[in-house]
Amino acid sequence: MAGLSLPRYAARRVLVGVGQVVGVATVVFVLTEALPGDAAVVIAGDQPDPARIALIRDQLDLDRPAWQRYLDWLGGLVGGDLGVSLVSQRPVEGVLTAGAAPTVLLAAATLLLLVPLSVGLGVLAARREGGRLDRALSATAVGLYAVPEFALALLLVAVFGVRLAWFPPTAVGTGGDLLSRPAVLVLPLAVLLARPFCSLSRLTRAGMIEAMRSEHVAHARRLGVPEHRLRLVHALPNALAPVAQQLARTTDWLLGGVIVVEAVFVIPGLGTALVDAVTARDIPTVQGLCVLVAVSTVTVNLVADLVAFRLAPRAGAAA
Repeated sequence: MAGLSLPRYAARRVLVGVGQVVGVATVVFVLTEALPGDAAVVIAGDQPDPARIALIRDQLDLDRPAWQRYLDWLGGLVGGDLGVSLVSQRPVEGVLTAGAAPTVLLAAATLLLLVPLSVGLGVLAARREGGRLDRALSATAVGLYAVPEFALALLLVAVFGVRLAWFPPTAVGTGGDLLSRPAVLVLPLAVLLARPFCSLSRLTRAGMIEAMRSEHVAHARRLGVPEHRLRLVHALPNALAPVAQQLARTTDWLLGGVIVVEAVFVIPGLGTALVDAVTARDIPTVQGLCVLVAVSTVTVNLVADLVAFRLAPRAGAAA
């Protein structure tokens, strides 16, 4: 990336991201087209009503060639038209908006807690390399990372939700307003934080140790720069470049982790909407959710790449 300015790099990544979204949309459309048999009959259920079949065929434009429907669908995506849900007969964007609040709240709360906890403990562990905190963090990270999300969720529900009754085991009764009962968030957030905390804290620790041993930090130390300034100004920015990219991958993982968490804790979010749409063969809703996930993933990775690009020249110049 030497000699490449940030605006040019951003423009290049945006073009790549647009291509990725179009590619995902194409794959989703092809997969839904590959459903066996007459798609309208399959979606209508085991005892299809002729009127419902006709309605589904009309909504999906199944009498038109697939390539025409594909181009019309892409054109609708550009204009923000995701189609109409076959189950609720509501616009898909309305279905997504209704389920977005719990999912966004869970993801945002996870990230807001994850970054300071993982980076802070990673820096402390690096400062006391080989000490009790470092060994405890390493052991905890290995143990938590080995536990699947659904197993950890069930364990927490069984112990803290049912046996000890410290926290609500599910979100039933909140009506989707999780903030009305903040205690409902404790167990889901614990599940969502477990694995990414392990990876980010260990990555921060390793980056800080490497940066503190680098030549430019040693030179700054010889010049009398205070130790806290060495860590925060000279070492930490270098350690955060790979952490930013890992945080983007963690955000991608959250999209899948939220689905598991919402299913276990009965949270009516986008994960629940996706499971319901797949079960009901609600093709427009499935397509809309897949495109939303693709756009979110591309956007998060774009931001992470730009942050890493901005930090990389500092690392290179200081080395």
